Amino acid sequence: MAGTIITAGDTYAPSLFELADYPAGAGWTLKQRMTPRGTGTAINLTASAEGDAYRFNAAAATTANWPAGAYTVSRWVEKGAEIYTVSTSQLTIAADPRSLAVGTDTRSQARKALDDAKAAFAAWSPVTKRYKIADRDREFNSTAEILRLITYWQQQVDREEGTSTAAALGGRFYIRAR
Repeated sequence: MAGTIITAGDTYAPSLFELADYPAGAGWTLKQRMTPRGTGTAINLTASAEGDAYRFNAAAATTANWPAGAYTVSRWVEKGAEIYTVSTSQLTIAADPRSLAVGTDTRSQARKALDDAKAAFAAWSPVTKRYKIADRDREFNSTAEILRLITYWQQQVDREEGTSTAAALGGRFYIRAR
C-alpha cells in the first residue's frame, strides 16, 4: 500500500481483506486508523464482515471531509481483550478535484522543481546564471549543472508517477550540454 492514493470525495471501499488467522466469522473485528503525518485528526474506521473476510466502506459524503495529505495507516484485529496488528502502511489522500479553486496548482513538489529546472535551462546564459527552483535560489555556472538537476527531478517525477523516461527511450537517456 506504499504509494496508495485515494481521493477525498470519492467512496472509499478498498478490496476485501481476508485474514486467515483472524476470520470475521470467529468473532474478530478489523479496525483501521489513518493518522496524518502532519497536524490534524486521525480517521478511524471499522470494517464490516463479509463471511470470514472484511470490507471497509466510507461514503463519498464522509470522505469529502477528509483532509488531503500523507497518512500512516494501521490495521488491527480485536476479539475481546486480544488485539493484534495486521499491517502498517502509507497512504496519500488527494484533494477532491471537483472542489478545487480555479488556478490551484496540483503539481507535486518534484513536478514543480522539474518544470522550474527546465525553465532555467531554457533561459540560461553566461550572463544570467541565477534562478529560483522549488522555492530556492540557485546559481548555475554551466548548462551541465542544470541538466544534472533536471535528471534528478525527472527521476523523482518518474518515481511518483510510476513511469520511466529511460524506458520510454529504449533504456537510454541522452543529455546534450550546450
